[in-house]
Amino acid sequence: MRREKLPRLAYSESTARATCAEKDDRALMLEMRGGDELALDELMTRKTQPLVQYVFRMLGDLEEARDVTQLTFFKVWQKRCDYNPRFTPNTWIYRIATNLSIDLLRSRRSRMASNDSLSHHFRQVGLRQLNKEATRLTKDEIHSIFLKLADTLTAKQRVIFILREVEGRSSGEVAQILGCRESTIRNHLFNARKVLRGELMRLHPEYVPEHLRDAEVKS
Repeated sequence: MRREKLPRLAYSESTARATCAEKDDRALMLEMRGGDELALDELMTRKTQPLVQYVFRMLGDLEEARDVTQLTFFKVWQKRCDYNPRFTPNTWIYRIATNLSIDLLRSRRSRMASNDSLSHHFRQVGLRQLNKEATRLTKDEIHSIFLKLADTLTAKQRVIFILREVEGRSSGEVAQILGCRESTIRNHLFNARKVLRGELMRLHPEYVPEHLRDAEVKS
């Protein structure tokens, strides 16, 4: 009796990866929660670069930013069963990365960031004319100024400022990432701007527009 040959069923990892690539973040998180490592790989592919950039803005050290990002994904996998679908995957992942970054900032008690963050930072505290002045400074001088200013912020103020003003995230999303109220975010942001403006006035008044210097004196 002649047997009919059955069609060959072959598992293709490349096919599985292609299928993962077509799914949205939330679907990947749910599959990862069930133990799918390919879902984690796809999330890492999508999130690593922006996450490294975000952490770098907080820490000012690229190698540390990469280490924190790697540890973030390790914890994402480790805590995958804790993921709550009511949060977006971005919010949940960024909360882990933020907490790790805050811990590192608090442990080493130093503040570093890129020159781009510095320029944005000055703009957000209302010192727009500083950008014209800063073009005449060397990178080392800019970095030195930033270190003096940033060292006056708490770790949480720094994180909130970067998430809100540099990353452009809404107060609601920042509140979800940090697990606090929007009013708390607004208060920290207001205080951060005030501290930075005051420190710039104290340390480098030559970069502060005259009308802002007068307003600071009157206040």
